Amino acid sequence: MSSSAQFLNPGEAARRLGVSAKALRLYEARGLVAPLRTEAGWRAYGPEQMARAGEIAALRALGFSLAQVGRVLAGDAAGLEPALAAHQAGLEAQARGLFGTVERVRALRDSLARGVAPSAAELARLARPAPEPVVAFDLPWPWGGERFELSDMRAINYIIGPLGSGKTRLALALAEALPGGVFLRMERTGDGWAAALASDAALAARVEAANAWLVEDGASRGDELSALLAALEAEGEGAIVVDMVEHGLDEATQEALIAHLRRRGPGARPLFLLTRSCAILDLAAVGPDEAILLCPANHSPPMRVAAHPGAPGYEAVAMCLAPPEVRARTEGVIAWRPPAA
Repeated sequence: MSSSAQFLNPGEAARRLGVSAKALRLYEARGLVAPLRTEAGWRAYGPEQMARAGEIAALRALGFSLAQVGRVLAGDAAGLEPALAAHQAGLEAQARGLFGTVERVRALRDSLARGVAPSAAELARLARPAPEPVVAFDLPWPWGGERFELSDMRAINYIIGPLGSGKTRLALALAEALPGGVFLRMERTGDGWAAALASDAALAARVEAANAWLVEDGASRGDELSALLAALEAEGEGAIVVDMVEHGLDEATQEALIAHLRRRGPGARPLFLLTRSCAILDLAAVGPDEAILLCPANHSPPMRVAAHPGAPGYEAVAMCLAPPEVRARTEGVIAWRPPAA
């Protein structure tokens, strides 16, 4: 290599691109980018590899699966319409939100022209809207009745905590308190999903389409995945709370699943995902429409945690997460399981 300054190691390359080092390894494993090798055998990313990886990251941000990314990079435009339509829907939702903010600014200017100055609180709400709580309830044991309010429900909300922290009880309480909320037990294959697919052709078609997409991204078909998809694709408007979403899924399937869930349109049902797998909750990949709820080990009230080092609670969240192979060794270890319905 003529100039080491032109070449980056995987960590530096990931930071420049705004992705995780895991994402770079996945791009390489799928044959989408081929990093160079130093004389010592270490991976290195030069200008050409960085340009290629940047294109991949941009396409992923648009909602393309890795299989679609590969076809686009090969010049095949087939199958682009659904991804572009979903991206358009997201942009239109953002535009509607901006339009509402513009209208509030216009109203404040009209008031100012009439000699009525806006308050500091009104001005602050322009940059940081303060919505009413979407749900509020008294926390169950082990919190002892403390009040819990959730004012900002994202498209994907992770619930995490160590064994015995009460995260499953919080999840059940959320499912009961949220309008139309649904709780998916960890033992999902016994919940009649096969009968539901057999009796509902439209649902079966949606599940098959999702299964095909996931397999393209490296997932393995199986009853655990199909049962989960049947519940996620069922008709409804309320939030879906999923107990240990990674249960029964291998690492590649977990990675494909969370990528699939991130591609859903803005009108999709909100998700609350209990997890302790770093393949599901990759802290370096948490997006703006995702949130983390931590149930601390000391049973202080659940708290929102920002996904960046140094944020309150970040280290506690990171310590709860483990690779899928580690989670598999402790899968049978539970502090409390909700009774079967």
